[in-house]
Amino acid sequence: MTSSIKTKKGGISIFALAMLNIVAVVSLRGLPAEAEYGLSSIFYYIFAAVVFLVPVSLVAAELATGWSEKGGVFRWVGEAFGPRVALVAIFMLWIEVTVWFPTALTFGSVSLAFMGPDQSWDQALSQNKFFVLGIVLAIYWLATFIALRGTAAFSKVAKWGGLIGTVIPGIVLIVLGFSYLFFSGRPPQVQLSWDNIIPDFSNFNNVVLAASIFLFYAGMEMNAIHVKEVDDAPRNYPIAIAIAAIGTVCVFVLGTLAIAFVIPQQDISLTQSLLVAYNDMFAWAGISWAAPIMAACLALGVLAGVVGWVAGPSSALLVVAKGGYLPRFWQHTNKNGMATHIMMAQAFLVTMISTVFVVLPSVQAAYQILSQLTVVLYLIMYLLMFAAAIHLRYSQPNRPRPYKIPGGDMGMWIIAGVGFSGSLLAFIFSFIPPSQISVGSPEEYIGFLVVLTVVFVAVPLFIYKARQPHWKDPAVTDFAPFTWEVEDTHPGIINPSDKVTHTLNQ
Repeated sequence: MTSSIKTKKGGISIFALAMLNIVAVVSLRGLPAEAEYGLSSIFYYIFAAVVFLVPVSLVAAELATGWSEKGGVFRWVGEAFGPRVALVAIFMLWIEVTVWFPTALTFGSVSLAFMGPDQSWDQALSQNKFFVLGIVLAIYWLATFIALRGTAAFSKVAKWGGLIGTVIPGIVLIVLGFSYLFFSGRPPQVQLSWDNIIPDFSNFNNVVLAASIFLFYAGMEMNAIHVKEVDDAPRNYPIAIAIAAIGTVCVFVLGTLAIAFVIPQQDISLTQSLLVAYNDMFAWAGISWAAPIMAACLALGVLAGVVGWVAGPSSALLVVAKGGYLPRFWQHTNKNGMATHIMMAQAFLVTMISTVFVVLPSVQAAYQILSQLTVVLYLIMYLLMFAAAIHLRYSQPNRPRPYKIPGGDMGMWIIAGVGFSGSLLAFIFSFIPPSQISVGSPEEYIGFLVVLTVVFVAVPLFIYKARQPHWKDPAVTDFAPFTWEVEDTHPGIINPSDKVTHTLNQ
């Protein structure tokens, strides 16, 4: 029975994969940032879903079922443009999540701070830098330990942690928020009129900050690396993606509005407002005792999300390393097949970034800058992914694609073209400092993003140039060759073969 939590074959079921994607994508911590827009947040969410979430979901489904060999986005981009560009794509995925961890984990530490009985004391604790740093590192290293135990361990944590720490809190937030609106007798903290749904485009800064909403939907392609572990993948993978996409949009739109109903716009904090909203709504409902429980659930949700993100990109990078694109040192695995050295290197980087991030004078400014850097790096990967999907329709036209975007090549141009254009627009806007948040000198803000982006893109290019033949272990068969390698051609040359890669030599 494919919809069960654990299938007879022992693979990942529709429910498990959908939950893995929801946990990877949905994070309630980002809702306060969009709650500042009130009803106009509906427009931003739907717009980003149409021009980004839907294209990512459909394109990833075609690529993952058409090129199901291990490697994920490295495989897809490499089939289209070769391993040099592919290494940039997979490194962007790995490094952006490394930069993202401190911001996500800060929310987890704030959640734990709000488990106390006194909200004013909780708020003071959440601003204590030593407390925040301690919890950030504790959650991350715990997530790393769980991920090192293998697929069975981290998928179980992601599934149940996502249910308890993301889905249930999201439902509670939405139900209480709308109950507060209709039954509290108090005026909502946001203007409710149809005119407010359409944003004020004359205020360019609104569009700039809203560009970060694209990152809310990022991650739908991440679990494509597990496509070979999904029962009946050609059928079940697209179904799981569709379920996760619909659930994601609903949680984001309704959850954001619930916060906007309760918290005045001028009082919204990027790190605390969600917990304050829960406290206020629970107090109104006469169940203040539930606030600490909800804070604990949210912290568990952060752990679940981090576990998935620790395992996913590192596992993808391990496959690439075993293909001979990273030195042997980075190919080391433990008894569970997890990338020990890669994950430990990431853990030390996260520890270093978290320490710097937390001790900065303005945590909110650093939070915004790191969040935008994450957007920039991730969007580079998406731009390459969309371009690869279009290119492969022409360079490998007969490749079996169990799931194929409808409408022929024109359908692919429309879907992937919209995704590419939306990603490029968000990429450009990410370099413009938002006026709503003080981020210091605009020149320093832009310079910080530009320099780090250039450095991070240069790293994989340098690694590729320095690669050596002995990096590839001939005894390792985890990484299948690219189709154009088997055919002894080059990426970009039309390959008329209508077989999957592993059957080309048969």
